[in-house]
Amino acid sequence: MRKSVAALIPALVLSLGLAACAAAPQATSTPVSPATNEPTVVAGEAPTGLSGEINIAGSTTVQPLAEKFAEVFMAANPDVRVAVQGGGSSTGVKSAGEGTVDIGTASREVKDEEKTEFPNLKIIEIARDGIAIVGNSDVPVDDLTKDQVRDIFAGTVTNWNQVGGPDGEIIVVAREEGSGTRAAFEEMVMGKDAVIVANAILQPSNGAVRSTVTGTPGSIAFLSFGYLDDSVKILAVDGVQPSAETAADGSYPIVRPLNMLTNGEPNPLTKAFLDFILGSEGQAIVEAEGYLPVQ
Repeated sequence: MRKSVAALIPALVLSLGLAACAAAPQATSTPVSPATNEPTVVAGEAPTGLSGEINIAGSTTVQPLAEKFAEVFMAANPDVRVAVQGGGSSTGVKSAGEGTVDIGTASREVKDEEKTEFPNLKIIEIARDGIAIVGNSDVPVDDLTKDQVRDIFAGTVTNWNQVGGPDGEIIVVAREEGSGTRAAFEEMVMGKDAVIVANAILQPSNGAVRSTVTGTPGSIAFLSFGYLDDSVKILAVDGVQPSAETAADGSYPIVRPLNMLTNGEPNPLTKAFLDFILGSEGQAIVEAEGYLPVQ
């Protein structure tokens, strides 16, 4: 009997050990290399355990979106500081090309001459954005053709009665030179032969454009989708209302890229930030802010 019990003990110990191993949870981790500060990024999650500073400057269209990215990224990484400034798309390209910021931003295509001046520029499209045509709440029309929009901003059409409305002066509001929104609008709507009328009220940001249109009867402007709200009247173009859906399916005709730019390959911390933006969580922020995701 004693021999039988003694013989069973090793088998019982082995059996209990195997059961314990099966029941124990397997440890998981998201390692960060101390040498490079490079995280292992899990899809859809902001990486953690990072430290350092990222400086961003450029497009005022991209600015509020970049601020949202920064907010989420810094919440996951308390030892990281992401500083976001405006200045316009041309400033974003120049700052990135000269290496005075970690990331430059541009709400337009990078020009050939800029690529020649800064051959190390790395261009990362992080979203797409529509440009809507908006007016003061008293604007008497709901729909304009793309040609009518061009003629209004060129100063050829100056009265609402020329585009189906009652008699009333059209006040043109636009962005300043160097703005990515203006450059994209000029390329897609004005073309090579038309320029924005000299007496247009020029503003330094999308927010300032919206405020001016809200307070100026008879006014019209172009505005990034990300700044649309009930304070302005949104006009259809060629019968198509501007929306994320019509921009995505190609039926709305005025859509441009939102780019982030680096001077060559980004450093590990900046790369982690860009990877986060292009991942599922970053692209969900893009969509929530009224822009079009690219992933």
